[in-house]
This record gives sequence, structure tokens and C-alpha cells, in this order.
Amino acid sequence: MAFNWLESRLGERASQGYLRQRHCQQYEKDNIICINGEHYLNFASNDYLGMRHHEGVLQSWVEGLAQFGGGSGASPLVTGHTQAHMALEAYIADGLNREAALLFNSGFAANQALCMALFHDGGDIFADKLMHASFLEGALATKATLRRFKHNDVGHLTRLLEKAKSDDKLIVTEGIFSMDGDSAPLQELAQVATNNHAWLMVDDAHGMGVLGENGLGSIDALSLSQEQVPVVMGTFGKAVGTAGAFVAGSQTLIDYLVNYAKHYVYSTAMPPAQAVATLYSLTHLAADHTPRHALQHNIEYFKQRFHAQSEQAASDSGTAVLHLKPSSSAIQPIIVGSPERALALSEALKQRGLWIPAIRYPTVPKGEDRLRVTLSATHTTKDIDVLIDGILLAAESVS
Repeated sequence: MAFNWLESRLGERASQGYLRQRHCQQYEKDNIICINGEHYLNFASNDYLGMRHHEGVLQSWVEGLAQFGGGSGASPLVTGHTQAHMALEAYIADGLNREAALLFNSGFAANQALCMALFHDGGDIFADKLMHASFLEGALATKATLRRFKHNDVGHLTRLLEKAKSDDKLIVTEGIFSMDGDSAPLQELAQVATNNHAWLMVDDAHGMGVLGENGLGSIDALSLSQEQVPVVMGTFGKAVGTAGAFVAGSQTLIDYLVNYAKHYVYSTAMPPAQAVATLYSLTHLAADHTPRHALQHNIEYFKQRFHAQSEQAASDSGTAVLHLKPSSSAIQPIIVGSPERALALSEALKQRGLWIPAIRYPTVPKGEDRLRVTLSATHTTKDIDVLIDGILLAAESVS
């Protein structure tokens, strides 16, 4: 029988504590999520600024639907490229001081398309050890030589670059890392790239909307030029509150992708209404810094209270202090060390009305299974107090 190994592979993953399952969400409003008829305070969303439910974003969707319809109707090179797409691309390019930008349906598609288009004939890719799977999978599908440098280790990267044999060298990192929540040393990496005649690419999925004077991410925050970072990828499905992604860079790069990026050429373009809503969200975040200030307050409040209360709880009970990884972003990872404990903690939190799924291998390295807390500008200090109390009680119950 064909593919008779499917069940055994699933059973193997289940026995290791790594089996993934979906949960059906009925609705979410004001950080309360309803899953399978039960209500939870949600600390697992990437909607860092609450823009997904912003009235202006929703109204822009409606106006876009009225003007352009429910979808784009075709691929971008047929009739799917509209003035809504052009306006969004122009805003991104101008805001990031790049010559041009190109929209994709997802960050996964953008990363894969870039890899496959640039490295069709080989080359050298140097990726941070914690680079997102969307890029790594794309890199492995090419003829390029992929080397992974130790996380945020500029010295190790420099030593690897000395082994490169190709003229086409791409260094790749994330602005804010999706699982650890820490930031890349982008200015140092840009200098290393310049010194070694390489391009630097930044996947800024978790920086977009949150960082920078205009909310355009790590590149905006550090004023990094096109020469320093020739390739920028960002997504809209997190802090911006919509969906889709972009690549920004030189006009030559974008023209090349229009011709050779198969994920762009052979996909129906994103709905124009989505582009309209995305542009509204970006312009709103550039003008109104209140959501970003609220998020930063919540991050600092959580870190301070968590450290103080977890140390006190450990002192009172004689148990180990919970390990919160250093992060100044909305992503706050609590390392628990095994998939079984991560699942048990997540389940104990659900029983207390808190939704924080366990993150396990292969999403994170073995031994770094965790609870990945994500904070939002729309959380209140009372929400965060409830969260910390719940985590400490759950940890005590499964220790």
C-alpha cells in the first residue's frame, strides 16, 4: 500500500512529545479568545499592536472591497497588479529609503522566492543559526552552499566568510528573532558584509510596525541604507494586523524578482482590499505612536514583575527560578527544557483561563522547549498580573 509509513511517522512524533494539532478558534475580541467553546486570555498572538481589530483598518478593507472586489482576479503580471498594490509598494520603498518594493502573499513565499531566484546557479548563503524555517527551506532547495553561523556571533560569521568561494554571497538574519525575541547586531553585520563584498538580508517580520520612527521596523530604527542592507523582507500579518509580505531593495533587484521569482509570477496577487487596509495600518502607525508606547510599557512591566515574583516564589518554595530569556520585544520566551513539561504547563495554564501554547522541537532546538508569551499593546496591567500569577501556579503544579 502506498505511503503506509504515514501513521508510524505520526506515532513516532507523538511518542516524542512533538505531535502538532490544530485548535479551532470561534472568535477573539479584546484579547479574549474562544477555542472549542472555552474562553481564554490570549498571550499567543502576533497582533502586537492590536491593529487587527482597529476600526480604520476594518473600514479600509470595506472600502477596498467596494472598489476592487474580494480578490485580485489574476497574477500580478496578468491583470492582478492594481493601483492599491502600487501605492503600498511605493510607501514601503519610500519609507525604507529603497528604490523599489515587491508584494508577496506571505513571508514564507517571499523568502523562498528570493532564495530560488538569486541562487538558481549557486552561490554562498550565510544564515544565522536561528533563522526562520521559511528561509532555510528555500536555501536548501537551491544550488547554493548554506552555512549557518552561531546565533548573533559576528566573529563566527567572519570566519565562515573566509571559506566562501563564490562572488555571490548573502548574509541573512532576522531583525527580531521569532522564537527568542532578541535582536540581531545589524550594524555590525552590515559592516562585515561590506568588508567581505557580500549582501546583507534582514527578515524583519517581527520588527515591522513595532520599531522605527515610522514603524517600518529595524531598518527604519537604525537608519540602515540600501547599500548597507540590500535586501529587506517584512510581513504584514503581525504588528501591522493584515497579511502578506514584501521584499524591498534596488530597482534592479525588484525587476529581477518580477521576472524570476516564481512565487510572485505564478501566484494570484494579494487582494487589493488587503493592500488598502495594510497601507492604512502603516500610515496610522507612523502618525500615532500610542500603540507602540503602550506595548513597550507592557513589555517592561511584564519583565520586572515576572523576575521579581518568580524569584520570590522560588525562594518560598525552594524550587528553581523560571528561566525567562533576555528579550526587549513583545516575544518573551520561558524555557522549560522538555516537550512534556512544556505541554503540561500549557495545559495547566488553559485550566486557569490562559492561552499560551507550548513551543517545541523542531520549531526550537531540542532542550529549549518553551512557553512563548507574546504581549500586546491592548493587554492591561491586570491582564499581565493574571498571566504571571497563572504561570507561577502552573509551574508549581507540574514541578
